[in-house]
Amino acid sequence: MGQNSSQDSKMTCPVRVIVVGAGCRGEIYSQYASIHPERAKVVGVADPRKFARTKLQEQHKIEDENIFEDWHSMVEREKFADAVLICTPDRLHKEPAMAFAKKGYHVLLEKPMATTAEDCTAIVEACTQSGVMLSVGHVLRYDPVIHKIKELIDAGVIGDVIHIQHLEPVGFYHFAHSFVRGSWRNEAESSFALLAKSCHDIDLIHHWAGARRCVKVSSFGSLSHFTKINKPTGAADRCLDCSVERDCPYSARKIYMDRVKQGHTGWPVSVICPNSFPDIESVTEALRNGPYGRCVYECDNDVCSNQVVNMEFEGGVTAAFSMVAFTEEICQRKTTISGSKGELSCNGHEVRVFDFLTERATKHTADKNTPKQFGMIGHGGADYYLMDAFISAVANNDPSLIRSGPEETLHSHLLVFEAERSRLESRVVYPGDTSHS
Repeated sequence: MGQNSSQDSKMTCPVRVIVVGAGCRGEIYSQYASIHPERAKVVGVADPRKFARTKLQEQHKIEDENIFEDWHSMVEREKFADAVLICTPDRLHKEPAMAFAKKGYHVLLEKPMATTAEDCTAIVEACTQSGVMLSVGHVLRYDPVIHKIKELIDAGVIGDVIHIQHLEPVGFYHFAHSFVRGSWRNEAESSFALLAKSCHDIDLIHHWAGARRCVKVSSFGSLSHFTKINKPTGAADRCLDCSVERDCPYSARKIYMDRVKQGHTGWPVSVICPNSFPDIESVTEALRNGPYGRCVYECDNDVCSNQVVNMEFEGGVTAAFSMVAFTEEICQRKTTISGSKGELSCNGHEVRVFDFLTERATKHTADKNTPKQFGMIGHGGADYYLMDAFISAVANNDPSLIRSGPEETLHSHLLVFEAERSRLESRVVYPGDTSHS
């Protein structure tokens, strides 16, 4: 996809982009402009943290007058770019998304869209009424291997879709980093785990089910293991002071300090030192005084570590989704789709189709020409393809290039909220059917 879309817009000027939220996601997405300066140029940044915004300013040679501590000051300016990348914390998505849309900026909004169904709906309405494009950061939609699944389904290679089984293995230290010690640990401060982590996956299932509406959903889940009752005898409140830390797989010393000693300064180490480059000194300081040095059994975390969601779509298509923290693999999704003529399975690297008539299996791969800057930072390089599609859509004024557009993304988000309602209320929820409420 990247190659063709690059050629499509070679005759136009680079798309001018501003970044609201210069953290991990903002920095990753804006790297696209460094790789393709002829296609995109970062011309402004807003972030309350001086280190983060200065880092982005230096990377993209942004003029001083376009550097802002607060996005409000940025949006009050006369429109000076074509598009905005909104990569603020989850609870701070709605206000800037609506404000920039109303100002006429095309919007790439990091997932989840917002933390309530009402706010998600309001964002879509604002973008639609303003006539601007909205792309939500469901990067897996743009992963060439995962996109191959949809192509094969649409080509009819497994006949009618009957059942979808999908697993997200979060990864033992990833969960400890992000959902026990980190920014997504506490629902009141961010959002519930199914929305923060797995709206990707519910979106994919919704996508694979086609135009069918989900008619029933049920969900179960809880916070397991990472609670005070499971704190080992003799453990301290911080890993650097702990006498039993060596025997703990979730030790902050093991997850962060050992990586820095091996020369690894990317994720997750980069996250714990937001105001400096991660080295032994800054990491030690962060673990001694910051949230990432806390014992995993002494945090204020309350989000689910394991959850299942069962769905029934129109026509009797069923789907089962599992999210679990305690896995070796990190976010390497596994999918099996059962059809009337065959079975499709994907391990994240390739797609295998077994044909019931011939009883033969065929393997399908997808070309990935991902620049190494994107290939090393998760999502299998899909961040690159998301940005490529968004920049192409803006350059060519063609919203059809966006695979995660407003209406379908809103529907999949609403399904996530219904699934969580099922978990909290311990009952089957019938989306859109008020007679069962």
